[in-house]
Amino acid sequence: MILTKAQYDEIAQCLVSVPPTRQSLRKLKQRFPSQSQATLLSIFSQEYQKHIKRTHAKHHTSEAIESYYQRYLNGVRKNGAAPVLLELANEVDYAPSLMARIILERFLQKHEEAPPSKSVINSMLRDPSQIPDGVLANQVYQCIVNDCCYGPLVDCIKHAIGHEHEVLLRDLLLEKNLSFLDEDQLRARGYDKTPDFILQVPVAVEGHIIHWIESKASFGDECSHHAYLHDQFWSYWNRCCCQDSCPL
Repeated sequence: MILTKAQYDEIAQCLVSVPPTRQSLRKLKQRFPSQSQATLLSIFSQEYQKHIKRTHAKHHTSEAIESYYQRYLNGVRKNGAAPVLLELANEVDYAPSLMARIILERFLQKHEEAPPSKSVINSMLRDPSQIPDGVLANQVYQCIVNDCCYGPLVDCIKHAIGHEHEVLLRDLLLEKNLSFLDEDQLRARGYDKTPDFILQVPVAVEGHIIHWIESKASFGDECSHHAYLHDQFWSYWNRCCCQDSCPL
């Protein structure tokens, strides 16, 4: 289904006033029943990430970090089983996984001799059982599994979806008997930055000649299109001598 600019703007405007929770996604689906869950989730995620980027700095001042950490400590003293970190993240309008990272880093700074490395933090977020405090481990786990837009669980899901769409695209190209080279074959030929597939024999689609295809498996708003053009598509266009392209 094609989404018009007006429809997209209506959905994006609706997202301004809702928190990044599964409950909000259900409400969004009820308001826009004609749109697929995948489309709404992708738009939801992109709009929320824009919001997080705009407000990121204020959550990482020394004053904010210390305030969050003390509120966490006070909360778990009262009830260690309550979702203290998750509720704190929702209250201050910050992604739960990112709030968990802030508190985990602060905890390790206090209890470890050396500052924690990024790899150690990432490993603990992927597997909270590594965290040397059971209460904090549970709090971090709650944040990770309840975050719709950030965190290792979301990263894993995005990677799986991206791989799935590449496989589906490959199967479709084979079904249509189109000759192509994939990323691995292109890298073996010395390409460093490559699209997912280069068509060895270009095809015409709706009046455009298509030389290569890049599968993104996500909603393409104006902001993401500009970013992909700058970071990837123009280099593909130049290297493949293309006059038209087809990012999907």
